[in-house]
Amino acid sequence: MLSKDENRLITQVGPGTPMGAVMRRYWMPALLSSELPQPDCAPVRVKLLGEELVAFRDTNGRVGLLEEYCPHRLASLFLGRNEECGLRCVYHGWKFDVDGACVEMPSEPEATSFKDRVRQRAYPTIEKAGVVWAYLGPPDKRPELPDMEWMRAPDTHVFVSVTEEHCNFVQCVEGGIDTVHSSYLHNNDLSDKTGFRQIATAAEVEVARRDFGFQYAGIRRIDDEQNYVRMYTFVMPFHQIRSSQNYSARGREELPTLAGHMWVPEDDEHTLVFNWMYAADDDKPLNPEFIDRQETRLGRGHDGESRVRHRLRSNDWGIDREMQRTVNFTGIFGTNSQDLAVQESMGPTVDRSREHLGTTDRAVVAYRQLLLDAIKIEEDGGDPPGLFPESYRHLRASDLMLPRGVRWQDVAEEETLARR
Repeated sequence: MLSKDENRLITQVGPGTPMGAVMRRYWMPALLSSELPQPDCAPVRVKLLGEELVAFRDTNGRVGLLEEYCPHRLASLFLGRNEECGLRCVYHGWKFDVDGACVEMPSEPEATSFKDRVRQRAYPTIEKAGVVWAYLGPPDKRPELPDMEWMRAPDTHVFVSVTEEHCNFVQCVEGGIDTVHSSYLHNNDLSDKTGFRQIATAAEVEVARRDFGFQYAGIRRIDDEQNYVRMYTFVMPFHQIRSSQNYSARGREELPTLAGHMWVPEDDEHTLVFNWMYAADDDKPLNPEFIDRQETRLGRGHDGESRVRHRLRSNDWGIDREMQRTVNFTGIFGTNSQDLAVQESMGPTVDRSREHLGTTDRAVVAYRQLLLDAIKIEEDGGDPPGLFPESYRHLRASDLMLPRGVRWQDVAEEETLARR
């Protein structure tokens, strides 16, 4: 349980807030590279940490990320013309390059030097693994770009999608790192009475703090001889790595994959969820049919939840009570759609002072403490955890059967070792 003051401290991310200062120390996913498909294409609105921005790909293919509102009369640069290596405001023709320099000011006399004294706020960007990353923090403290195993894979082995969630990012992260809810919220086949989720709905959760964040495990008893153990890696401030090689009555999935999320704060009440999957076998790339099946199962895909959401609070997230009685536990289609529903159902920012946490909430408690610790470290002039890729680049996640009595910590180093 957190006090109301602690809750505000970890959930408010705008300029000038303690958590906002922490978040600005990290590179953040801003949008997918595919959302800017070609040079001089239409610009895209982006919101990060309460700042309204606009992204564009210039004539040379570079990505710019500018404050949305033109410094002249504050018209939106989203309306702008993307042409000849700059974004031109349609109001008076002022044009800005990817670095925020005003390169043309046709509404002023040609002899004036006014344009040389005007700059638009601009943030550095880098493209990696199909994602445009942005850094909004102090230039002299800019860290290395994140470097996880899936980011080093060839394009044929990685797929990333993005969804907008209508609640605070801490709610989203806590929902993602809660490993126990899958036995209930994601029980998507009530007819299967032999599957793992029906055998072991309870779990023990154990957390091991690391320099980058923490690793944690959900341990479920299968029988007198073995446990099913899911080991996760969480990297500050919002990266989760998990295995998708789930055990069930139907066996493992057809293609071994790792997956995860990055829950990026747009503002205090909206979050961009970047969802990635990675084919762990070098000889088995992702194929369009597999991606489509997975995304559809998760509730995304062609007709599912993307940036444009269909299932919202206004239509009760599409809950079907007949489906809830006969097909799945929630009456909501799609694993991630179920996550969105319960997390958004708490309200834009949940009042954590009213909660009653149990033993299976240890990862949630660990995350909150990480955020509070990071705020103190930042205020004292230090480096919050997860800034340095060498502390986590060698890690992945794993799930496996372990003989009862064997500690997951004793096998984690080998089982969660990145292969790339």
